Amino acid sequence: MRQLPEADRDALRIAQDPKFARWLDQITVTGGCAHPIHLSGSTTTRDAVTGEILHHYDTRDEPGERLSVRCRNRRATVCAPCSRLHAGDTFHLVRAGLLGGKTVPASVRDRPRLFATLTAPSFGPVHRTGDRCRPRRDGGECEHGRPLGCGAVHDAEDLLVGQPLCPGCYDYPAHALWHAHAGKLWDRFVIGVRRHLASSAGLVQSRFPDHARLSFARVAEYQKRAAVHVHAVVRLDGPAGPDDEPPAWGTVDHLADAVRASASRVLVRTPYSPAIGELALRWGVQIDTRPLHSGGTGPDDDAVAAYVAKYVTKGASETGAGTDHRLTTWDDIDAAPVSGHVHTLMRTCWRLGCLPEYEPLHLRAWAHTLGYRGHILTKSRAYSTTYAALRADRAEHVGVALDDLPGTETERNWRYVDSGHTPGAALIAAGIADDLALSREIAREERHWSGVAD
Repeated sequence: MRQLPEADRDALRIAQDPKFARWLDQITVTGGCAHPIHLSGSTTTRDAVTGEILHHYDTRDEPGERLSVRCRNRRATVCAPCSRLHAGDTFHLVRAGLLGGKTVPASVRDRPRLFATLTAPSFGPVHRTGDRCRPRRDGGECEHGRPLGCGAVHDAEDLLVGQPLCPGCYDYPAHALWHAHAGKLWDRFVIGVRRHLASSAGLVQSRFPDHARLSFARVAEYQKRAAVHVHAVVRLDGPAGPDDEPPAWGTVDHLADAVRASASRVLVRTPYSPAIGELALRWGVQIDTRPLHSGGTGPDDDAVAAYVAKYVTKGASETGAGTDHRLTTWDDIDAAPVSGHVHTLMRTCWRLGCLPEYEPLHLRAWAHTLGYRGHILTKSRAYSTTYAALRADRAEHVGVALDDLPGTETERNWRYVDSGHTPGAALIAAGIADDLALSREIAREERHWSGVAD
């Protein structure tokens, strides 16, 4: 036994526990969660009239006297099983806003809809893929003695892609501050779209909600240059939302014009700083608007939903544009396994974060995401269902608990114990997660071949 690795010894210890079967059930229910939350407590359900105990659950009967629940982390690099579940929820959330379902009427598929992409502006030339990177006939060097161009051909895996041609010329403060104001840029973009739609229809802007409603779901994605750009599904409904038809003037062409016009006009100014000055922040010039048609032309709705779901589960460390954990000291930045470009962005956030004029931006707290403070996925209230509703549907599918029944009252007493796995438990949980993933893949292939056979 002593010659075995620690994880193997611990796994054998767990397997020999008299309550191992119940422990295995708990881990299976969590999907093999890599970092489960352990709770201790009890739930008692009584008849509301007679006070008779209908059901009592207590963790004192569980292995280790605790109950394990999912960590629900969306990042695949942190917990692949929970990330996979989150991706599935995101897919259905976005898809419902495109095709209906989950309390959303199927008529939304015939509404004016766009898949729009907004990018960050340029903060300086970076290496890129394609034929030749940045060819220049006259050559030349910048003030730091570096070439102004690059004649190399980079493939997608080249570590130079996304890195500045000259770090000294690259505007790192503007990059970090643009990230810190990206949420405000989006809010003003949405307001601008509504205003443009109202103006083009001859309406007073304040009367727009009486005629139409703009709904959206957006996801943020880091590009190779470590700058965020935004993909968004944008839909135009009537004033009551998904159940209401939009006005006759609300066409997909008008919606696309409003998106492009608003994105090109939005302006956010940073607080004045003696060190940086006042910056005027805008969206980049690359704006893409692709209409979504129910007739089959344009991007496929399921593909759009899957695309959004894929990026929701990517952590900062997976994209190479930051880390999945906060940085608390300058030394943490030096130790982060990222490129030199990202290191410099983190240091820029750290330095700017100590300036009083930028204190409300909390740049040091968000240095690990390069100053970006927004959620990866956000949506308007009327776009579709919610994550909470999807989780409730899943719980109901598994089975209705007694405390959900009418005429009962439930007393709960729970507390947090700890989180994570011992080395042996982590080994077993990973095996369970792999088995469940394989089962899903086999079921997916069976459905595919069954459809082909039909």
